Amino acid sequence: MKTTIAILLMISAMNLFANNPFKGERALVKSEFVYKAEDVPFPSCHASTIAETSDGLVAAWFGGQYEKHPEVGIWFSRFVNGKWTTPVEVADGVQHSGLRHPTWNPVLFDYGDELFLFYKDGPNPRDWWGQLIISPDNGKTWSRRLRLPEEIFGPIKNKPEMLPNGELICPTSTEHDGWQVHMEFTSDRGKTWERTEPINDGTEIAAIQPSILKHPGGKLQILCRSKNKRIMSAWSTDNGRTWSKLETIDLPNPNSGTDAVTLKDGSHVLVYNHIDPDEVWGNRNILNVAVSSDGLNWQAAVLLENDPDPDGEYSYPAVIQTEDGMVHVTYTWNRKLIKHVVLDPSKFELKPMQNVKWPAM
Repeated sequence: MKTTIAILLMISAMNLFANNPFKGERALVKSEFVYKAEDVPFPSCHASTIAETSDGLVAAWFGGQYEKHPEVGIWFSRFVNGKWTTPVEVADGVQHSGLRHPTWNPVLFDYGDELFLFYKDGPNPRDWWGQLIISPDNGKTWSRRLRLPEEIFGPIKNKPEMLPNGELICPTSTEHDGWQVHMEFTSDRGKTWERTEPINDGTEIAAIQPSILKHPGGKLQILCRSKNKRIMSAWSTDNGRTWSKLETIDLPNPNSGTDAVTLKDGSHVLVYNHIDPDEVWGNRNILNVAVSSDGLNWQAAVLLENDPDPDGEYSYPAVIQTEDGMVHVTYTWNRKLIKHVVLDPSKFELKPMQNVKWPAM
């Protein structure tokens, strides 16, 4: 009898431990929505992007009836006087009076004197094409859309990076011949482009949506969403022209978008959905922040969302570090809103992960 009671108490304690995950709340500075549902004409949103300009933060995402609906457009907001402005539609997929395609995956990049907004037009990710609009005044006004050259898509989900040689490297991928990762380069603000061959075969190793990390000595690393149950990584020592083979790192991936950034102190921040590694597709009802010093060994930092409802969705994060050192994250909140979170990296409390599991308190 005593043995049975002891076992029951042990199981109860284990369940309590499992249901009390580490949250890292000390680092959380702010959590807010970019807009209210009643302030916009669309019920669904996804795939946000965030950047810092000389006037402050800006954010964009796609919004409409639902993903793939022809009326989905690119919406944009600026952070002014401590609050986000009412979103405005800055791009759509209208081709002519009788044809309109959905838009997809905006990505912002600030050149200093011009703000670039890359996005995609097209019926689906296998047949879309790259578009670009440019703002000379930090998002107050925008140019007409510019279609990118054939086979050039711009950054597919995550932000580009400026290389020491002045080139802009855009992490991109395609889905029409399996899931394949590429890199694109422009040295003249999008007037001309170069494109690498895919670094994976798209079937045995299927990955998309890379983000770029910077390491000492000019070494670059990418982290990718994959169909291989793990986040995947590859390395380059020649400014992204060639890459090592994509290999899994010890973090689970529910086939959902991730984003990462290298901080000023050289550490790396990754935002992703940390799910049961045994799941094939997995739910997106949990959103996590991990930190690494080498891009391979990651520690738990902050639990942004942890919804017991398996249908909850907190996904497609974008992450940057601003000039004041703060880390900013935007992400899809239940496909209804875009959430903005500010983190103080000096207050990260890092916890090790054992057996690919998010740690408990």
